[in-house]
Amino acid sequence: MLMDDRQIAARILEHIEGGTTDTGGEIWREPVANYLSPDRFAAERAVLRRLAVPFCPSAALAEPGAYVARLAAGTPILVVRGQDGTVRAFRNACRHRGVELASGSGCTRAFTCRYHGWTYRLDGTLSLVPHEGGFPGLDKAAHGLVPVHAWEQAGLVFIKQDDDDAGGDIMNDLPAGLMAPGQAVFATAEREVEANWKIVAEGFLEGYHIRSTHRDTFYPYGFDNLNVVECFGRNSRVTFPFRRIAKLAQVPPAERRVDGLVTYVYHLFPNVMVAVLSQHTKVVVLEPLDPGRTRLVTYALANAGRDGDANREAAARDAAFVDQTGAAEDREVSQAIQRGLASGANRHFTYGLFESAIVHFHRTLDAALRGPRLS
Repeated sequence: MLMDDRQIAARILEHIEGGTTDTGGEIWREPVANYLSPDRFAAERAVLRRLAVPFCPSAALAEPGAYVARLAAGTPILVVRGQDGTVRAFRNACRHRGVELASGSGCTRAFTCRYHGWTYRLDGTLSLVPHEGGFPGLDKAAHGLVPVHAWEQAGLVFIKQDDDDAGGDIMNDLPAGLMAPGQAVFATAEREVEANWKIVAEGFLEGYHIRSTHRDTFYPYGFDNLNVVECFGRNSRVTFPFRRIAKLAQVPPAERRVDGLVTYVYHLFPNVMVAVLSQHTKVVVLEPLDPGRTRLVTYALANAGRDGDANREAAARDAAFVDQTGAAEDREVSQAIQRGLASGANRHFTYGLFESAIVHFHRTLDAALRGPRLS
């Protein structure tokens, strides 16, 4: 489905020699109204609830009792690893008076409601009701936490909120090695960006902007508008090469490896990015809050070197550089685009041949909005 190291290296070296880049086959015009409309926004969040989507890395739930609680498509969701090692997801609400049971992340042996003390095991069953005599006839078995379908695949935890059969809930097209075995989370962060979630996503999906947006940060290490773009199923991968990859021209093709010579950005449709950088991997979940506001939930994981060991200090330095330079520039541009929507200057945005991963994103989203199954 996706090119291996040797194929990626060969394609990039051809582009360097020819001064070219991957191109798509069509121009896409996306109505600006689709970034502003509350009705469109509500329909998109319904798609996020209907489809299988990544919630967090498996490494964020490294031990029994580890949990992550946050909004997913506007729904409070609680995901936890049970004592049996199985990951389970629930709607994050007490079955008595609906209080959220957990927030953020942590590790626990049970979830106890802070309001009246109703307590639930890690498998969601109701174990304790204080002063239970006040609830004659209460069926504890019927008052466990409400489950949400959850499973692990390719090093990620997926959830699917709706019970229908829509959208291919088992992601058979995911590359098996998407997340490296044994990776550990060394940092998590949340921040809000004043921009539509699709605008934020688009910033990950093309290198046409590298020279102008990242002139003093990413561009000195990379190229102007040189990318490899691959689509697999509803997802895509964009490869951003570093200038130092040119040295592979002197390496026999069978021996070429691209570790540390490229950044891979995987777009897991609809709203998750996995960026595999030199020293670390970032999983970025785009949580749409309203048409003009997005929460970025980010997990940073250390990559293993060729000797198999992960250098967390190097990974942390790598992550800090990316976040404080290029990523900050991308966030500001996203917000500037959102502010520019109010000008009324554009009826649509035009995505060119260099932006084929964005075209694939919008075409796939349109298909999901039209019906229960993706084309």
